[in-house]
Amino acid sequence: MTVSDTNTSIPYYGGEKESLFFTEGVRAFLLFVGSLIAFLLFWEIGARAEWFASGMPTASETLKELWWWVTNPFFNNGPNDLGIGWNLLISLRRVAIGYFLASIVAVPLGILMGISSVARKGFNPYVQLLKPISPLAWLPLGLYVFRDSEVTGVFIIFISSIWPTLINTAFGVANVDQEYLDVAQTLGASRLRTIFKVIIPAALPNIVSGLRISMGIAWLVIVAAEMLLGTGLGYFIWNEWNNLYIPNILVAIFIIGLVGLILDSIFAAVERFVVFGRNS
Repeated sequence: MTVSDTNTSIPYYGGEKESLFFTEGVRAFLLFVGSLIAFLLFWEIGARAEWFASGMPTASETLKELWWWVTNPFFNNGPNDLGIGWNLLISLRRVAIGYFLASIVAVPLGILMGISSVARKGFNPYVQLLKPISPLAWLPLGLYVFRDSEVTGVFIIFISSIWPTLINTAFGVANVDQEYLDVAQTLGASRLRTIFKVIIPAALPNIVSGLRISMGIAWLVIVAAEMLLGTGLGYFIWNEWNNLYIPNILVAIFIIGLVGLILDSIFAAVERFVVFGRNS
């Protein structure tokens, strides 16, 4: 009897228990919790021992402020004293409008650039010229042209988030597997039917990836832009800096990161449902 025969005939229950109760997911969770506890302890001790800048709040002080803001999110004591829930909703509203407008422009234009080499060569100089411009460089121009902080915020989101979706859509459409196109042509599908039934579904993973990147950029940009717009999470951070109250700044940073994580997780889930012609 060989060693393999012996291993096959006698089950090893210890391995099953280890795989059941100490899976990769469990190990990753324990690593996350352990590293978080270590970070908070280092922060607490470092702040108390004044290892950091003078006046740096401790982790316990910051968590206490976080709890207060989370349990009192929607008070309204005037335009300069809103609960963090109202500021979050204002930021999300601006992001949603600007992102939606950017998407309905970027996706059709990206499909056109992917299908037509003439359109790709004609529009590509605009993309390469405008894509590297910092979003904050558009802020003074937006305020001058629109004379309205709300419209300016939406404009900044639009001009910043359009490029990843446009580029990824054009790339995905231009690189559709030729076999799919050949089959559609063999079956006598029209050009329009081929676009909607073959090209767009095949390019959908790239399109969603572009939308995911654009959402990340939109959420990143709005916070910086709002520091000059008077409301929103960005203004909340700037106002707390003027008050020199660092714990509230850290609270806002945590909430911004948490919302960004949730938004990215939503798009990551969508990506798993748009796979076309490949294993998920």
